[in-house]
Amino acid sequence: MNESPAAPSGAPAKTAAARPEPEGAAAPPGHPAAPELPAVPAELHAELVAFRRDLHRHPEVGRQEFRTTEQVRARLERAGLQPRVLPGGTGLVCDIAAPGDDRPRLALRADLDALPVPDTKAVEYRSTVPGRAHACGHDAHTTIVLGTGLMLAALLAEGRLPRPVRLVFQAAEEIMPGGALDAVKAGVLEGVERILAVHCDPKVEVGRIGLRVGPITSAADKLKLSLEGPGGHSARPHLTTDLVMATAKLATELPAVLGRRVDPRSGLSIVWGRIEAGHAANVIPQHAELEGTVRCLELAAWHDAPDLVHEVIDQVASMYRAKCEITYQRGVPPVVNEADSVELLRDAMTRRHGAHAIEDTEQSLGGEDFSWYLEHVPGALARLGVRPVGDGAARDLHQGDFDIDEGALTVGVELFTAAVLLS
Repeated sequence: MNESPAAPSGAPAKTAAARPEPEGAAAPPGHPAAPELPAVPAELHAELVAFRRDLHRHPEVGRQEFRTTEQVRARLERAGLQPRVLPGGTGLVCDIAAPGDDRPRLALRADLDALPVPDTKAVEYRSTVPGRAHACGHDAHTTIVLGTGLMLAALLAEGRLPRPVRLVFQAAEEIMPGGALDAVKAGVLEGVERILAVHCDPKVEVGRIGLRVGPITSAADKLKLSLEGPGGHSARPHLTTDLVMATAKLATELPAVLGRRVDPRSGLSIVWGRIEAGHAANVIPQHAELEGTVRCLELAAWHDAPDLVHEVIDQVASMYRAKCEITYQRGVPPVVNEADSVELLRDAMTRRHGAHAIEDTEQSLGGEDFSWYLEHVPGALARLGVRPVGDGAARDLHQGDFDIDEGALTVGVELFTAAVLLS
């Protein structure tokens, strides 16, 4: 549900090096001596670019990621690992550990699904599926966690992996309330003490990451209102229920009243995406509908939101004698980054690419189901820079021209590998 850059339409995404420090660079002042932090070999980078482009050509939406799951499974097995496909046939989990090592795992999470939007880029790896595209960077997330798994499998074979790791490839991140709940139910967090993730960010230049302690995304829910009334002639609104007026009042009054019923710092807001009522100018309709999203910056306010929304809707609807059926669908809570997990990512990025490669990032109003994992274990999500160097165009996620600078694949793999070695 969240962030990546687009290469200029009509040209392949540029693959840029991410200004890596020399392998095994000295630790910054005040840090203990660091273990050797391996760089991604050129041949692995080339393989990951090809893998990501294959996924990009064959996007699959939530809970239909069968081909994507099989591609990941097959590559992990060729590396000597034993991935397990999750119930439902999409998504998988894979442990990288020495036999009998049951110490707590560090988990790395990726999401597999694409979006139901057309791919508008003119590149050779453009989507081959009409109306489907990896417009949020999940193909990159999947490739990065896969690439990290290949790096860690090699370290394990050499006896250089310091701790057990779990790779989590989940389905359906874009479908509220998110496939993370299915993954948790399937036991992917059993034995896990910390979980990390990245999300592509088209506002951040390749070679850099954005970090933030505390909430980094927002809660996001869906709201649908179905209003009913007897209808009638527009000449006699006093003899019927004026659903158009009731709908208009709900559309405007509900956001306004909520703004005065909760702390403004909580960022609770309702934005409507669909309003439908009536078919003729002189007929008051019998049915009307509104649909929108409820977003919130703070976890506590998110927990209180459904009851408050119901209360205000009932009050406004009753003023116009409208019967209102409320469908409030819980989406996801905010992703709240734990401080120690952020510090681990900061340390890993600093030692591998330098302090200049880190920037502070803002809390966004986007939703991310990575938040469900953080209800159970500590962890953090970093924003991964994917904007090509020197590209000043304004780009965003969930658009048909979305693309990445593929140098970000190497940056993500090196970030996660370093985090494992430093944890």
